Amino acid sequence: MKLTFWGAAQQVTGSMFLLETDDYRILIDCGSDFDLDEIGRKTRYEEQKSVFPFDASLINTVLLTHAHIDHSGNIPNLYKYGFEGRVVCTEPTLALTSLLLKDAANLHQKRLNARMNGSAKKRSKKKREVPMDYFVEKNVNEALDNFVPVAFGQRYRIADNVTIVFYAAGHLLGAAHIVLEVYEDGQKKRICFSGDIGRSNYPLLIDPQEIPQVDYLICESTYGNRLHEDQGSPVEALADVIKRTCIDIPGRLIIPSFSVGRTQALLYTLNKIYMDHSFPYLKVFSDSPLAHSSTKVYQRHVRMLNKEARTFQDDNDMLFDFDNLIYLESSDASKAVSNYNEPCIIISSSGMVQGGRVEQHVEANIGNPYATILMIGYASEGTLGWRLLNGQDTISIRGKQLPVLANIEKIDVFSGHGDQNDLLKFIKIQDPEKLKGIFLVHGEQQSMADFQSKIQENGYKSVEIPLRGRTYEL
Repeated sequence: MKLTFWGAAQQVTGSMFLLETDDYRILIDCGSDFDLDEIGRKTRYEEQKSVFPFDASLINTVLLTHAHIDHSGNIPNLYKYGFEGRVVCTEPTLALTSLLLKDAANLHQKRLNARMNGSAKKRSKKKREVPMDYFVEKNVNEALDNFVPVAFGQRYRIADNVTIVFYAAGHLLGAAHIVLEVYEDGQKKRICFSGDIGRSNYPLLIDPQEIPQVDYLICESTYGNRLHEDQGSPVEALADVIKRTCIDIPGRLIIPSFSVGRTQALLYTLNKIYMDHSFPYLKVFSDSPLAHSSTKVYQRHVRMLNKEARTFQDDNDMLFDFDNLIYLESSDASKAVSNYNEPCIIISSSGMVQGGRVEQHVEANIGNPYATILMIGYASEGTLGWRLLNGQDTISIRGKQLPVLANIEKIDVFSGHGDQNDLLKFIKIQDPEKLKGIFLVHGEQQSMADFQSKIQENGYKSVEIPLRGRTYEL
């Protein structure tokens, strides 16, 4: 049996791992790579003569840990390049992946239209060139027709010699650790792909489940060398920020937030805050149609959320809606918020302030000393969010160089990734004498290196940090 690391290898995004038995090929995750820019992706695809470094038609099955686009975003392209098999995931992952892939297809279509308009004017062959990894809604629908939802804890056979079980990973609704049992040459081997590991006591989500003893563990390491700083409850942390930025002074609070997962945790926490009627009334604008659609998925799957959320639902009927919440659907409504002069809260995507409607809100308020931009999660190096967190005096937004007069704050109680202690807790379930190998993925190089040392200090001997394209015999 062979395992090849084709993504999230010494980087955070693009999760994609190929597991091959004698006669069966399984792809675990098929994510978009955001660590490469457009030129880098184009160069790689031209060298491969494909979006993929393997023949997509030879893949038998895809296993999807969760919906986030760095894990799911290349699935439509897999079908474009000849894949004809199933994508196996949980029911909420199917629902959220559908929203995310259709949103990506819509973005691709807009970019294609812009390219075509440019080429019509300039008659440039280069302008007419369509990127190899672009897909449209037709490709998404073709892919979704082949998704197979499987329940947590259900043993599911994907081949004569391979069964799988999904265990709840926290992190996102429907997110899973995947444990495979492979029978080969009269032996049974267990391999676990962690997906993204959540944290305990996170708003809405159940805690990550323990997995059984395995032979090989592929483990994410996003926070492999970091601990979460904020130890208080999300309600306390967020209420403190709101009081200081919108009540003690008549200010405006802008919260960049990922539409799927993070925004739902925020809205639920705000709902709890405003259930305390002593808290002053402030309008809350949720500015992301994708977030609105995702919130409906969370509401439909309320029985898969944690006990606190289920109890809140039973007592109050709605997890997310409250009187002062306004969903902004159209781009005109989004722009009009700039004319609202009362203290307010604006939640908008994306969480790293890289694309999305949040850029216009940051642009409109970056020079306002009464505005606060609250970062609530991880921001990759080089993104606008990363530059804000690193205290730059001026910032470039949409080609404009603007002074940073707004207040920049951060809290990490809403980070959906487990920190070093959470990751170690996940690994230490495994007996060091029985675990044959750990492979670290989905992290920056320094984070992986530091986490590798930490794991080895705990008695685990074989801890690898694979390069992209490296194959291991299991």
